[in-house]
Amino acid sequence: MKKAMRRTATKRVADEMLTEYEFGGGVRGKHARSSTAGPRIVILEPDVAEVFPDSKSVNEALRALVAIARRPRRRSGARTG
Repeated sequence: MKKAMRRTATKRVADEMLTEYEFGGGVRGKHARSSTAGPRIVILEPDVAEVFPDSKSVNEALRALVAIARRPRRRSGARTG
């Protein structure tokens, strides 16, 4: 039968800092923008989720809608002649 090894937890104070840490050349917020550039999560209503079961189908539908919205509008009721 194996004996269980004991883990010894070392306790550190939250504001304890070693003297060899050097932050003189640091840049504040250097990676902040890149951390927010990830995928966007959107919650679909149940009736919409039935029609669009995955992100690929949602993206295709939205791209088609964007293409329609960007088309130049025709004047309605304007007749030439």
